[in-house]
Amino acid sequence: MNTSLQTDASKYSVRVGAVAYDPKVVVIWEGFKHYFEKRGVYIDYLLFSNYDAQVDALFSEQIDVAWNSPLAWIKSQLKSVRRCQALAMRDTDRDLCTRILIRKNSDLQTLRDLKGKIVAVGASDSPQATLIPLSMLAEHGILPETDCQVIYNEVMPGKHGDHVGGERDAARALAAGVADAAAVLDSNYNVFINEGTLDPGTSRVLATTPPYDHCNFTTLDTLSEGTKNQFTEVLFEMSFQDSEVRTFMELEGLTKWLPARTEGYKQLEKAVERFRFYAQLDSKSATAASRS
Repeated sequence: MNTSLQTDASKYSVRVGAVAYDPKVVVIWEGFKHYFEKRGVYIDYLLFSNYDAQVDALFSEQIDVAWNSPLAWIKSQLKSVRRCQALAMRDTDRDLCTRILIRKNSDLQTLRDLKGKIVAVGASDSPQATLIPLSMLAEHGILPETDCQVIYNEVMPGKHGDHVGGERDAARALAAGVADAAAVLDSNYNVFINEGTLDPGTSRVLATTPPYDHCNFTTLDTLSEGTKNQFTEVLFEMSFQDSEVRTFMELEGLTKWLPARTEGYKQLEKAVERFRFYAQLDSKSATAASRS
């Protein structure tokens, strides 16, 4: 492969989309871009302000690969399940869970005890801090906004809870006594204690969701197998022990890239269906399926 410097945009063999939820996203993708280029694979990245725009860009083939949230993956599936393929994910995207927190001195014992109570969650489009835990409540007979009041903390809507601010505000609502319970990602629970959002020893876990998976690189059937293999081969070769790329992997929150799996999205799929989050797309998908 010709590795000489080129200025023509046509040199890029893979155009990757990512959502700019934080300034560090530019640093990450500049680092990854340089890493790929040194190995003879030219990528470029396009940043989007929200996942809906990124999904649309994938289907209009403005990008070849989308670094998707799990909710964006499901939206892509609803648009055209036969065209979508998940290529890769981080090691840290597997087997996550959400904690439903309550105050240490609370007399609540089970999820059913949240009837008539106030539950603080993240942004309304957050899989981990809103959709999945609220769906778990519904499965236990507590219908959100019917059997309990829900406080949504709309920090950067459209970014699917990538920004931790919504969860942090939910934890603050619990600590302040504004809410009786709060939903936070398991790994963020310790973060909130260590940073002082939650004082040590003042909260406890009421319930935990079953494990689920998070982000993946999504592509369409129009991308050639050669290009897919070229992209994933370099991706999977990244080593956390390599000082050249370790900083960028740390910023992206992983130690290893793994092949994607999709069975870990069942809880979110159920939540999206339960709350009719993508009702219009779901209807179109069902209609298309009935005609096939």
